Amino acid sequence: MNAIYTIAKREIFSFFVSPIAYVVLTVWLLFFGVVFYVLALVFAQQPGAQTNLLTAFFGGTTLFYLPLLVFAPVITMRLLAEERSSGTIEALLTAPVSEVSVVLGKYLAALTFWMVLWLPTLSYVWLVARTTENAVDWGAIGATYLGLFLVGTFYMGVGLFMSAAARNQIVAAMLTFLVLGGLFVLGLVGYANVGDEWRSIFEYLGLWTQMSAFAKGIVDTRYVVYDLSIAVLSVTLSVRVLQADRGV
Repeated sequence: MNAIYTIAKREIFSFFVSPIAYVVLTVWLLFFGVVFYVLALVFAQQPGAQTNLLTAFFGGTTLFYLPLLVFAPVITMRLLAEERSSGTIEALLTAPVSEVSVVLGKYLAALTFWMVLWLPTLSYVWLVARTTENAVDWGAIGATYLGLFLVGTFYMGVGLFMSAAARNQIVAAMLTFLVLGGLFVLGLVGYANVGDEWRSIFEYLGLWTQMSAFAKGIVDTRYVVYDLSIAVLSVTLSVRVLQADRGV
């Protein structure tokens, strides 16, 4: 446990001493700030809308999902691929720590950074609670942030595995984008003219239906199991890749 914590702390520190973290934070805040502002203007002109501003913001439009497909690869691409391309992977693998500790430490660091990105959105919740007549559904808000955490476990896990398998950061980012983007597109197929059985399968694989449900306060255990299963599988495969590098 101490090794995992030490590696996670080192990784988080390396995030915030590099320019990429501040570029990601700045672009992230600007983008979602503009999205929230535009949605607030739209809802101000439609007081009788069936959905609410926060539900629309957290998963109600494509503007929510597209940045995730870009930023998740950027966050995770350097986790292990940078160690390999810079030649420090050998020192890491010969250190008195297990592959499990290395992978979990880096995964924990990426997941922590993921949640830090969402912390400023709490100010949007506060603004809505202060400026609207209807009371904020705090149960739905809690479910929303639970959904964001679960999506983070999923996306950071996939990105970690691609970073472990790739030889450099660019390849890792591209592979992560292709996998996550492919799953997102499969989820959209569910809205096409397909049978009910296939529609439910495609929607389950995608992200739109999942986040829409969480944003409405619906915690569907199917999505919880799906996200955590992908996360566990990705972490396990990442460990196997490092073990193969070490020759275990």
